[in-house]
Amino acid sequence: MEEPEVRIKPQTGIGRDLYNMSVAELEHFITELEAEVVRVRAEIVRKRDVRGAAEALFRRPAGGKEPD
Repeated sequence: MEEPEVRIKPQTGIGRDLYNMSVAELEHFITELEAEVVRVRAEIVRKRDVRGAAEALFRRPAGGKEPD
């Protein structure tokens, strides 16, 4: 017989148990999460900029003809 999967809530990060945290701890946790969101958004912008630069480099010239 197969054992059921046991999932343990992480002690830190997303998915952590919030029940035993004080209001101050929860507010601090929100601050950390907001900072992480800012960091992730900045990385998204950076990657989009790199992709846009690569697409511009390999874009065909106006008129659609290959250079001679």
